[in-house]
Amino acid sequence: MVALLRSAPRAAAPAVRMFAAGAVRGQHTLPLLPYAYDALEPSISKTIMALHHDKHHAAYVNGLNAAEEKLVTAQANLDIKGQIALQAALKFNGGGHINHSLFWKNLAPTGSKETEIPNNGILYDMVNRDFGGFENLIKEVNAKTAAIQGSGWGWLGYNPVAKMLEVVTTANQDPLLTHVPIIGIDIWEHAFYLDYQNVKPEYLQNIWKVINWHEAEKRLATAF
Repeated sequence: MVALLRSAPRAAAPAVRMFAAGAVRGQHTLPLLPYAYDALEPSISKTIMALHHDKHHAAYVNGLNAAEEKLVTAQANLDIKGQIALQAALKFNGGGHINHSLFWKNLAPTGSKETEIPNNGILYDMVNRDFGGFENLIKEVNAKTAAIQGSGWGWLGYNPVAKMLEVVTTANQDPLLTHVPIIGIDIWEHAFYLDYQNVKPEYLQNIWKVINWHEAEKRLATAF
């Protein structure tokens, strides 16, 4: 949780210290997509990508900046109740910004080399060790992600304690804090509904055609 007073000890986890005192409006900005809006078709349409990035992610950025500005004022006024009241907005919008910033890099244009499942390297070795192959990995991620009630995220994460890859889920826009995120899949309706309506399994099957395995390899290599 965010430190409630400027003079309080820094007990917050590193992953959420971005919400600490001193934030100013406009500190966080919407990252550019690393490809064209239509680059992921037919798995994800141009229309969804434009709405998802330009509207939904932008709303999280704006909400985070607004909440941080209010937090600075509450801290300056030693308004503990006001600071506590802002925690939900900070978590939701901050998580939305973190998750989507990872998500865009998590994907790559249809047919690009980045979407080819690796046949060597550290990711290849660990997926085979921990899941028995990429087919099993994809099945487990899809099953656990489809089972999320409501909105949330499915993750392939590296567990730094167990030193292995694991499939985990988070609710709403909660960021993944227990593991290092390697691959994240957005299961909010705004991520797929225009293309797949209520058929989540079809969306989950097709998104693997545009997963950026090179990015996943880089994330894993820096997780140790």
